[in-house]
Amino acid sequence: MSSLLIVEDEQRIQDMLVEFLESQGHLCYRANDGIDALAILKSHSVELIVLDIMLPHLNGFDFCTQARLFSDIPIIILTAKDSEEDKIHGYELGADDYVTKPFSPKVLCAKINAILRRREGTESSYLYAGIIKVNISSHEVFVNDILISLTHKEYELLLFFIKHPDFVFTRKQLLEKIWEYEHNIDTRTVDTHIKTLRHKLGSAGSYIITLVRSGYKFQIHL
Repeated sequence: MSSLLIVEDEQRIQDMLVEFLESQGHLCYRANDGIDALAILKSHSVELIVLDIMLPHLNGFDFCTQARLFSDIPIIILTAKDSEEDKIHGYELGADDYVTKPFSPKVLCAKINAILRRREGTESSYLYAGIIKVNISSHEVFVNDILISLTHKEYELLLFFIKHPDFVFTRKQLLEKIWEYEHNIDTRTVDTHIKTLRHKLGSAGSYIITLVRSGYKFQIHL
């Protein structure tokens, strides 16, 4: 499951994209213009952007220019502008792919998945979330640079939360993603693991927030 940012001002296309991509297992942030998209990119963990060009306030080309000042996140341009000059300009500004409208959601999703797979092999060995640092290669977790000991499931749970901040997950969803419905596992298992994970994380345990009758979310508050 990957976190995507969909930047599209035409509501019908935005809704269709989000519905389809989430049905394929992705999580989607939404933005209607380039300014909101930059704010989301700076404050959330996003793994890929699907970007329209003709946007209000800050167009897609200008967004690319500003985003590339601080981020190398993959960008797929999705636009009705289909001239050769526009395509070359998009690539020159740092876009990873250029898809013209009308388009196939299935093909777009395949392109997204292909880019994410390639990126997995080159990403940093470390993930950071507030005072938490995770060494992905060694599965070591540090809080304020102090190594803590986690079980395999606690580690998977923490890693999942870090990769998907601010999203609310039900206990059933966490069971599906972390335990994959192992035999004789119920939702109380999620509560138990989160309780012990919070304890081991110390002050960083407050990043895992319980939402009554909804589930849990991971939110950094420094």
